Amino acid sequence: MSTYLKRVQLGATLALVLATSACDQAQIQQIENRPNNVAGTWRMVSAQIDPDGRNLPAYGANPNGLLVFAANMHFVEVLTDSTIPKFASNERGKGTAQENQAAMAGSLGLFGTYTVDETGEFSGNRVAGATFPNWVGSVRTRQELQMVVDGDRMLETFTRPEGTKIVIVWQRVK
Repeated sequence: MSTYLKRVQLGATLALVLATSACDQAQIQQIENRPNNVAGTWRMVSAQIDPDGRNLPAYGANPNGLLVFAANMHFVEVLTDSTIPKFASNERGKGTAQENQAAMAGSLGLFGTYTVDETGEFSGNRVAGATFPNWVGSVRTRQELQMVVDGDRMLETFTRPEGTKIVIVWQRVK
């Protein structure tokens, strides 16, 4: 496993631990008694974006991502393009404009809280933090974001405000 992937997974795990500790035990007990079809860890299988009717790979030909829905209703999602070149300086804060642009365009990390309905189906989320600052504080309902579970597969469909659709296929990690 690459050092970059290890760092991404470590960051996602740390964010999940911090998010988990924010929920008190009474809330966790109430939440755990409700069905939740999305709870668990998911690995990205594929990601497609469809701007202007074109179907293009999002996050490169071999996308890499992890999505964790914790039982306490917090989530962490990290999406990366595995082909993003390493920074020549080997320091995150010292990338060139071109390196920074490639890293920003080819990766996304976010975390927050999510909801499920009475049947355990995903019903929305609230973004508490993200590498794309415009999303911080945003609330998404099923109108913009759908997560449909079919066994150990989940189909995520996100519609951007201008209408572009992004479709990600996830596989449950066992």
